[in-house]
Amino acid sequence: MEKQKKRKMSLSIINRVAMGMGGAIDSCGRCMKVSLIAINVIIFVGGAFALGIGTWVWVSRSFSSTLMSNNMFIASVGVVVVSGAAMILLSLLGCCGAAKEVKCMLLTYYILVFIIFVVALVGGILQFVFREKVHSTLDREMFASIPYYGVKHEYTKAWDDTQTFLQCCGVRNHNDWNDNVPESCCKEVYPGKRLDCKSSPNPTTMYTDGCLEKTVTFLRENALNVGITAIVMSIIMLLALVFSCGLFVKIE
Repeated sequence: MEKQKKRKMSLSIINRVAMGMGGAIDSCGRCMKVSLIAINVIIFVGGAFALGIGTWVWVSRSFSSTLMSNNMFIASVGVVVVSGAAMILLSLLGCCGAAKEVKCMLLTYYILVFIIFVVALVGGILQFVFREKVHSTLDREMFASIPYYGVKHEYTKAWDDTQTFLQCCGVRNHNDWNDNVPESCCKEVYPGKRLDCKSSPNPTTMYTDGCLEKTVTFLRENALNVGITAIVMSIIMLLALVFSCGLFVKIE
């Protein structure tokens, strides 16, 4: 008799623990469960996309970031890169929590997704803010960096990379360099081989377009791509917050 009581008590404790880890849910809860798993699959794919876009912009930033004292663009790109990586990891946690119906995992998932949601949203908004201000700030900063060409390595490399990549010369045109036109202003026949534009500067041997407008256009396009990616992923994470909260409530 005493053994039966102990056995029943043990089973009761096990059942309580099981109920705490995951319990039965109704049809509405099952719908939320499936929706949350589907949303997390989308978050995984979206996170990988955001990570890819952000990384590409980050890698190609060298020619522009050195010429800008305003680091809003680079900082916001970094935010999107980190958010993309975090979203990939969180999607796995969300799928596991939904599939196993573990309230503790869902609560942790909800808190972390909310943090990443806010961070990604701020990163996306900063990209649009930067997009509107880039022209006014980049103009004076590019002019201010010209005297450092050939003096400081980072500015020399930034200008050479900018003029080679965007096929431009100077801020508005080659006259900005006065008599010190860099070799990177000369047209490139093939990698490592350029025309001689110093002894005979003319439109056939050198780039005649200024770098300001081309750099602004390039940065605005990148900012738009990164900003839209961040905003779209924030919307998807908002849905994940709704479904995870609903599933958490539905689990008994």
